[in-house]
Amino acid sequence: MADTMRVVQVTERGGDFELVERDIPTPGPGEALVAVEACGICHSDLFAKEGLYPGVTYPVVPGHEAAGRLVALGDGVRGWAQGARVGIGWFGGSCGWCTPCRRGRLISCENSRIPGVSMDGGYAEYVVVPAGALAAIPDELEAVEAAPLMCAGVTTYNALRHSGARAGDLVAVLGVGGLGHLGVQYAAKMGFDTVAIARGTDKESLARELGARHFVDSTTADPAEELTRLGGASVVLSTVTNGDAVSATLGGLGVGGRLVVVGAAEQPIAVPASVLIGGGTVAGHASGTSKDSEDTLAFSALSGVRPRVETMPLERAGEAYARMMAGDARFRMVLTVA
Repeated sequence: MADTMRVVQVTERGGDFELVERDIPTPGPGEALVAVEACGICHSDLFAKEGLYPGVTYPVVPGHEAAGRLVALGDGVRGWAQGARVGIGWFGGSCGWCTPCRRGRLISCENSRIPGVSMDGGYAEYVVVPAGALAAIPDELEAVEAAPLMCAGVTTYNALRHSGARAGDLVAVLGVGGLGHLGVQYAAKMGFDTVAIARGTDKESLARELGARHFVDSTTADPAEELTRLGGASVVLSTVTNGDAVSATLGGLGVGGRLVVVGAAEQPIAVPASVLIGGGTVAGHASGTSKDSEDTLAFSALSGVRPRVETMPLERAGEAYARMMAGDARFRMVLTVA
């Protein structure tokens, strides 16, 4: 193994991506060194680039959708062996002693570290993370397939499996983009009567290919009316960033239905009191722990869920990031490293 590695870093808030050489780090106690093979580009990478999240220090290497192999383990690491295929997501481990951790809510740890935000991430040939951040990758998944599942995948899968919906229930996925194209697949594979909602008809054939039984073009039909016509949604999984579009689905919730928000809407979401009085609920959902990510990978391998990706080499990270931010990616940008 060489002594140095290539990384793509940001040296100041709002700065450009720079490809530089660094020494390969050595894992400390409880840590693991991972040789990165692929790293997805997520909208949340702007937290590092623009300094929008507490704890960002510069220079920082973004990336919290990494897939690779373990090459070294620090003292005290158990349950892992060199050569294992592993993924790294938003969850960078938990402290174990804060109140959320003691209540079993590890994803809400008050002292959590986030790969690619509060610590260096996967836009690199190697990355060091706490061993608690690792998720095992099944053999059936290629690295470029596994990487986006470490954030976009676990976010949608975990939200749906904890939504309260049962097989056969009507479940709508709002948006058929980077998150939504995975949400449609997971909903269909979980046995839900799946509705895809998008602007225009250009994604209808894809949505049906991914498993949607129904498609609603929100530019020509009222999503709430269409969902009501279908019997009312048990769950609407919102993956979009437009608050008005989210609000437009609320009238389509069935009795006791739930809106689950995983896309960060840029505008407030208007919730009519009648929805709440009628038993509807509105909730958000975070991505999940490393074990949740591991469950996502296993379910994806078992059921055939795969992300649609575009790949670029590590040195073109800036170009790939710009394509993602412009909404031109079809559907997840992934950097290939090895």
